[in-house]
Amino acid sequence: MALPTRRQRRLGIDIWPGFVDALAQLLIVIIFVVMIFTAAQFYLSNALSGRDTELATLRRDILDLKEQLNLVQKDRDDLKVSLAQTSSELQSSIAARDQLQADVADLTARVDESRSTARNELEDKDAAMREKETALRASQNLVALLNQQIAALRDQLSRISAALDLSEQKTKDQDVQIADLGKRLNAALASKVQELASYRSEFFGRLREILGDRPDIRIVGDRFVFQSEVLFTPGNADLGPDARHELDLLGGALRDISRKIPAEIPWVLRVDGHTDKRPISTAQFPSNWELSTARATAVVKYLIQQGIPADRLAAAGFGEFQPIDAGDSDDAYRKNRRIEFKLTER
Repeated sequence: MALPTRRQRRLGIDIWPGFVDALAQLLIVIIFVVMIFTAAQFYLSNALSGRDTELATLRRDILDLKEQLNLVQKDRDDLKVSLAQTSSELQSSIAARDQLQADVADLTARVDESRSTARNELEDKDAAMREKETALRASQNLVALLNQQIAALRDQLSRISAALDLSEQKTKDQDVQIADLGKRLNAALASKVQELASYRSEFFGRLREILGDRPDIRIVGDRFVFQSEVLFTPGNADLGPDARHELDLLGGALRDISRKIPAEIPWVLRVDGHTDKRPISTAQFPSNWELSTARATAVVKYLIQQGIPADRLAAAGFGEFQPIDAGDSDDAYRKNRRIEFKLTER
């Protein structure tokens, strides 16, 4: 192996001190950096420690602010509720005020109307009072006039009393005369009744002689009774040919007797129509009333045609309400269907 040269030895010796210097400088730089880092770390640690303190303080402040905010929100909610209540109370107050104003206006109108009414009533009362005063004065004048008239009437009464005493005496005398006239009139009426009864008996006797003894024509008390079948067909009020013959005989007997009856006897031949109780309902005869009346009227009209004066005849309809026999047999029905003739007074 070859030995280094001096130059090479010199070069080798020169590098190490530079390297050492470089290392020393690097070490110094590292120490400086470490010192700076330590200082920075210390400063940063102090800064971070202060910031943690500040952060804790800020956190406490935030919590305090949150509590204050909660209080503020609660106060705000309370204020809202209070505001709503106040608003409702305000609306109620406004409505009450409006109602009160309306009541005041209505009360004012009523007061005005009452005043007007009271004023009118007072005026009416004053007018009525004046009228009463006028009427009172007129009444007083009338009382005075009536007193005068009463005095005059008393004088007339005394004169009338005297005349009345005289009239009573005359009345007593007239009562005696009237009683005597009444007795005489009753006697005359009884005589006329007896006379009419005798003519009725003669009339019925004459009819009995003319008509003969027939079961469908009979005398019942003071009446001469024809069965309806002798004069009419069932449910009809038109006289048949046989009916006209029978009524001609009756009319002739009545004319003969009427010539004998004095004119002063107020006689009349009453013709009564009767039916049985079986109802009838037709356009011409809605009930038995109409049928019985129509039959009696037909007989009267025919007798008038035979010369009997109309003022000596009367027609009446009794329907089914005056039965001779109350039974429900055909014989009872036949007896109740009848025309009755009664010579009586008007």
